[in-house]
Amino acid sequence: MRQSTALLAEPERIIHIGDRESDIYELFSIAHQAGTHFLLRTCVDRLAGDGDHTVAEEMREVRVKGLHRVEVRDKKGTVTEAVLELRYRRIRVLAPVAKQKMYPPLMLTVLHATERDPPKDRQPIDWKLVTDLPVRSRKDAIEKLNWYAMRWKIETFHKILKSGCRAEEVKLRTAERLVNLIAILCLLSWRVLWMTMLNRTRPEASPRMALTPTEIYLLDQLVSDPPGSTPTRNHLSLYLTKLARLGGYLARTKDPPPGNTVMWRGITRLTDIQLGFILGTQLVGN
Repeated sequence: MRQSTALLAEPERIIHIGDRESDIYELFSIAHQAGTHFLLRTCVDRLAGDGDHTVAEEMREVRVKGLHRVEVRDKKGTVTEAVLELRYRRIRVLAPVAKQKMYPPLMLTVLHATERDPPKDRQPIDWKLVTDLPVRSRKDAIEKLNWYAMRWKIETFHKILKSGCRAEEVKLRTAERLVNLIAILCLLSWRVLWMTMLNRTRPEASPRMALTPTEIYLLDQLVSDPPGSTPTRNHLSLYLTKLARLGGYLARTKDPPPGNTVMWRGITRLTDIQLGFILGTQLVGN
């Protein structure tokens, strides 16, 4: 937190987002001292008010202040709608008893989003967030939920960077070379994540939105079209599925949309094939 705040030099514009491992009172205090902000998922039921009750006890008294509908995708790719009950309150939160002489109380906003009537075949949505930012309306609450939801995509991006691009396995010996390589790998990781999500949100788009003409041509030569497809219906989803099939995706009727792993494997194979195609064209001509 200190390093990123110092690098950007505008602490009031920064919002540090973290999961339950970031639920540390010292971190709250550091953010307060630095004049920066945070939005974290909480797992600790801290003392509140004058210390005679906890945050959870106080939040149980808060009425539902709004509803929020979200789409939920299960492991098979089936999309359903969930209704979340929103509760939020500005609360005086205390440091742990053993540290109250070192860290002062803080006024924080606690936001709970709990699923109404959850189905029995999956875990209910139950988010408990804490932030130093104010939440005064349903709109503010939904904004904070959307900010926190972006954390999972960031986690996925880093997974692609580390596991797909194997950034941690490089053997470069100087910081300058390492920075240059990671900069390139970040672009590649972003492309994998972008195409994976694009396949789910814009399946009817043109394939040229994400692929070059050479990549489209090679995918047509390497992977056959599914039965019943026609040239006029060759949308982006068809070609990204072909790309995933190069990475081991089976593309069965009931399979969920391809994930990041098969996508980065497919891109790796296609890149090698494209390099050989370009070299072959230069050697023997079109």
